[in-house]
Amino acid sequence: MTGTLTQRTALAELDDVGFGYDRRPVLDGVTLRLEAGTFTGIVGPSGSGKTSLLKILLGTVHPQRGRVTIKAGLRVAYVPQLETVNWNFPVTVAECVLMSRPQGIRWPWASATERVEVHDTLDRLGIADLAGRHIRELSGGQQQRMFLARALLRRPELMLLDEPTSGVDVKTRHEVLHLLGELNDGGLSIVLTTHDLNGVAAHLPHLVALRTRVIAAGHPDEVISPAILEATFGANMEVLAHAGMPIVVEGHHRHARQA
Repeated sequence: MTGTLTQRTALAELDDVGFGYDRRPVLDGVTLRLEAGTFTGIVGPSGSGKTSLLKILLGTVHPQRGRVTIKAGLRVAYVPQLETVNWNFPVTVAECVLMSRPQGIRWPWASATERVEVHDTLDRLGIADLAGRHIRELSGGQQQRMFLARALLRRPELMLLDEPTSGVDVKTRHEVLHLLGELNDGGLSIVLTTHDLNGVAAHLPHLVALRTRVIAAGHPDEVISPAILEATFGANMEVLAHAGMPIVVEGHHRHARQA
């Protein structure tokens, strides 16, 4: 092979996509290409269309305008926000992971091979010793790892995560990002949503700033700028450089509160 690859295989492409609820536009004219092997963060305030964009990629909702092209046979897994989960549901960690199988209609009568696969997946994420514990007994970081195990059991090519570090402490946030980075290094394509610019977004290799439409896309150095952040969040923010990374501070005159 000669030369340098400038473009990877497209897993999903959105062309002038529009979507809304009750005639209220949530996405308007969104054009976006997600390539194999990439790790993308979608940043924006609450109500900017981040979750709706994930649902369109997942196929659970369909655009009202424009075109969505998904790679044929693409295996996609979804990790929801922890706040949306019923943690009192009577199920153990291993049972919860087993329920994600494509052939999950036979749950809880899993085969020996499937149980071994669940154990190996939990072990890979460092929580094999929690397999028999009720899901409500987990810490925030353990809960997130359990849902990552659920997603990985589907052997996805693309993993979608909705606010994976929301509501967790700094140590857990660091652990989750480190783990996602390792999964991406292993070839898994990842898209996550976040409004946490310093804790999450600045650490990702590729960002998309979204506020109903795509404001900007590229490396954090290109996206995390005062002009783009004001257009995205509606707030005056200052960007400083620290250890080669952009650090965001809100300006003294805030036009809107960051969600």
